[in-house]
Amino acid sequence: MTRLLAIVERELRKFFRSPSLMLTAMVFPLIQLVILGNAFGGKITEARVGVVDYDGGPQALRVHEAFDSVAANIRTFRPIPYASDKKAQEDVRSGRLDAAIIIPPQFSRRVYAGENPSLGLVVDNSDQFLSSSLTAEIQSLTESLNQPAVPQRTVNGVALKIVELYPFIEYLKYLLPGSITLAMFVSVMIGGGMLYIDDKARGVHEGFLVTPITKLELVLGLVASGALKACLAGVVLTILGSLIAGLDVIFHLAAVLQLVLMIGATSYAFNSLMFLLMVRVEDPLVPRAMFGILNTLLYFPSGAIYPIAAFPGWLRAIAQVDPFTYAVHGFKAILLKDAGFAALVPDLLYLLLIGTFALALATKLFKRTL
Repeated sequence: MTRLLAIVERELRKFFRSPSLMLTAMVFPLIQLVILGNAFGGKITEARVGVVDYDGGPQALRVHEAFDSVAANIRTFRPIPYASDKKAQEDVRSGRLDAAIIIPPQFSRRVYAGENPSLGLVVDNSDQFLSSSLTAEIQSLTESLNQPAVPQRTVNGVALKIVELYPFIEYLKYLLPGSITLAMFVSVMIGGGMLYIDDKARGVHEGFLVTPITKLELVLGLVASGALKACLAGVVLTILGSLIAGLDVIFHLAAVLQLVLMIGATSYAFNSLMFLLMVRVEDPLVPRAMFGILNTLLYFPSGAIYPIAAFPGWLRAIAQVDPFTYAVHGFKAILLKDAGFAALVPDLLYLLLIGTFALALATKLFKRTL
């Protein structure tokens, strides 16, 4: 135990002597959280929608009033009058407009005649998020225009009542669990994998081999020191990220204990996997080259920035075995859902099992000789 703790102490001393490593491991995911959290996932506002009115009748006036109401209240879009549908379509194509509405001739007459008239909507569907948001908003307005002026006394249709379990979750909050996980991963890569390979290249590793330290003690010491660094990054980003996102769960004792368990299990799994990947590596350039690949392969399929349900089958298969997926799910259950300890058990078990398996295999592959 004394020899193991000596390795841990050496690694931590070296880590704290390089504050740039700590800043890189913690600040980068924090900056990503702030930038991406505010750049993505917001509600569409002030979109430019051209309105071409070929009718000018009372029903067309109702359409204009509905659009003006949206512009004055929720401000999803602001209508801009156009005289020609061709000009409006050209401006949508060129980007001067985000969409265009065409009110056809005889629109009011056809409404009164019950002939099911149609409004034309031209959208730039190269931007799926913007076009789907505008389409949904204008579709909702169209349905409201179809409601009778005098409501029926008996309702024969089927209604849908939506029950939302949680208040509106901003994308900044949605992104926080993934940012915490990414901070721990960056800490493992920089403060664990890269330093280990650099030590081997400088000959520091040879000093361990001439001591009576066993393979298991050396592997456990290096993994334990890396896990402590990752825990530090996870704790710092959890506190700062929760304060930035406006989450108060860090002030609840039960949530704090759950977060400690998740941070510990995640750091253990990440460090064991990283040591397994680096145990036979000799070239210091390899972990630097692997960083971007591992970041893409593990972070993006985890559901940290986009729901797994939207993935194709082959990408879902990656997500099923990705430890990032279980870490992100566990942090979401604590920070966003207050789901309780029972929701964390599968995530904790998977992280501990994969960490133990990787640690055992890394110890088996570790060479006690040069």
